[in-house]
Amino acid sequence: MTEVIVLNGGSSSGKSGIVRCLQAVLADPWLALGTDTLVEAMPASMKASDAGIEFALDGEVSVGPEFRALEAAWIEGVAAMARAGARVIVDEVFLGGAASQQRWQKALRDLRVLWVGVRCDSAVAAGREVARGDRVTGMAASQADVVHRGVVYDLEVDTTHAESMECAQVIAAHVR
Repeated sequence: MTEVIVLNGGSSSGKSGIVRCLQAVLADPWLALGTDTLVEAMPASMKASDAGIEFALDGEVSVGPEFRALEAAWIEGVAAMARAGARVIVDEVFLGGAASQQRWQKALRDLRVLWVGVRCDSAVAAGREVARGDRVTGMAASQADVVHRGVVYDLEVDTTHAESMECAQVIAAHVR
């Protein structure tokens, strides 16, 4: 059976909504963990540091060595939870495209993973970003395509016109 579902998409692409819907439609309990959880767990000093994670005024995100070290531990921790029997849905933003996926693939190498690309037209994602009001303007547009570069998926959904529940049902049909 599938032990981990990894959703990758840009900011405001609809991943979090899909995750909540997946938790509602999947028969077994699934933990929802993601990059936002990791960033929220970090000390404030790392959220404005070259060594940590920085959010530029134009929406660009850059990460440094301290962030990468904590991220590596985080990824291994998520994999350990799955190995211990927790089913996990990962809500991710592969800023490094294929290189980001490779970090996860290494950690999840012995687990059954469903890789899902969550796409959304950059203009639609940008509109959601503005409506949310909790994101740096420009993140959605800058991430819409770059997060998918070189990434290999088992399945892709597009939230440009599809609702979260519809996407979750498509994904759930592929969970074995």
